[in-house]
Amino acid sequence: MKSILQQLITQNRQLEKADADARQQEINNPQTKDSRRNFLKATALGGISLAGFILAPIEDTIAQSTSKVKRASSPSELKITDMRYALTNVMGGTAIIRIDTNQGIYGLGEVRDAADVRYALFLKSRILGENPCNVELIFRKIKQFGGQSRQGGGVCAVEMALWDLCGKAYNVPAWQLLGGRYRDRVRLYADTPEAGSVEEQKKLINYRVKDQGYTWLKMDVSIGELKGKPDTLVNAKLWENGQGNLAQWGDQNNITSYANTLHPFTQIQITEKGLEELAQIVDGTRKLIGYDIPLATDHYGHFDMNNGIRLGKALEKYRLAWLEDLVSWELTSQWRTMSDALETPTLTGEDIYLLKNFKPLIDAKAVDIVHPDLATSGGLLETKKIGDYAEENGIAMAMHQAGTPVSFMANVHCAAATMNFLSLEHHSVDVPWWESLVKTTDGRQLITKGFANVPLTAPGLGIELNEDVVKQHLHPRDKSYFAPNK
Repeated sequence: MKSILQQLITQNRQLEKADADARQQEINNPQTKDSRRNFLKATALGGISLAGFILAPIEDTIAQSTSKVKRASSPSELKITDMRYALTNVMGGTAIIRIDTNQGIYGLGEVRDAADVRYALFLKSRILGENPCNVELIFRKIKQFGGQSRQGGGVCAVEMALWDLCGKAYNVPAWQLLGGRYRDRVRLYADTPEAGSVEEQKKLINYRVKDQGYTWLKMDVSIGELKGKPDTLVNAKLWENGQGNLAQWGDQNNITSYANTLHPFTQIQITEKGLEELAQIVDGTRKLIGYDIPLATDHYGHFDMNNGIRLGKALEKYRLAWLEDLVSWELTSQWRTMSDALETPTLTGEDIYLLKNFKPLIDAKAVDIVHPDLATSGGLLETKKIGDYAEENGIAMAMHQAGTPVSFMANVHCAAATMNFLSLEHHSVDVPWWESLVKTTDGRQLITKGFANVPLTAPGLGIELNEDVVKQHLHPRDKSYFAPNK
């Protein structure tokens, strides 16, 4: 039977060749009328007649029928061939990674703000040769090598780059690969600028709201602001550094320093006078921005749950958007106690890695809002899963972000695809060159009046690096630019 079919196929090809030659001769004949010539061209079907499809090998049929299909690449044949990086000066040293393939397309990702690029580089040997479009397969393979806070930066950088690659391969935006979008614009929140006087701060606030167009703000309400004000804190003197400050960052080598001591273990308390002073700081900002703009708060200092409740109650009349990271995220029962005691929404999550570590907070209804940082939480898909799981439990999601436009756009795609999203942090509002690190591939503006514009058609993350600008803003300790590495 197979031999008979093969004979028929051979005969058919011979007949088709003869037919094609005769057709071409008639087309070339100057005596042929234009109407006849057009008819012959229209019925040529690229040199194969309709009858030819019946007995032709399947690969020939597919090749012919898809010859005019527009494609960005051959996704099934993609292979990862390399990973390289460039260390930008954003946030004191934030690395962008590039994952290359055998087809010339590449994907961009980012290691979380100021985390070591080696968190990503040591994953290189584990992803070489893989098809980057198998995003979840690769993620499951490498997620064991990530961890909480910046330890998750490498895994998440790879995951971002894979979605960028996959979107480019299939010529669709990353949000489409996550299941579609809920919104065309993503609302941003920005820090309130600080100033030395009320008048100066008023000018800066007007610039932030009216000129820059931000509709959601966040401010610090730190016990560090009580420096030099007597009878506002109990037991603070012991924790001050050499400059008399309660420094929440720095002195990382001293495990018993204020910066490295968990909130419940400092025994610092805020007096009634201290609470009044902190309330006045919030009061001043509220008077400047009014009540149409949500105002979130953060960076209170290291004190325990009880003082967190006292501070929360002192600030309740200002109807804050949320109280962020009052204590460490893993103290689930304390978060539940604070949430039950306070009317103001509670929020945490920027240092949590993977959905499974968000689940205790969500299952216990311990917070009102989860706050993943996509560059730690697991990347685009895992963060969407976190948002979806929170939504099922009546909990909203805001998103922490303090990196380059690469992680920013990864967040934008995830936010666009997640129903219960509230607002995304933009930490570099006042860095003049930040937006120019990239160029959009569809010509849109990155940000318009406090909202990020979702790429509606641009594939992947919808951006490419502006190489000249990135090279101008590499970190001084590493001026290499996507140089080869082992």
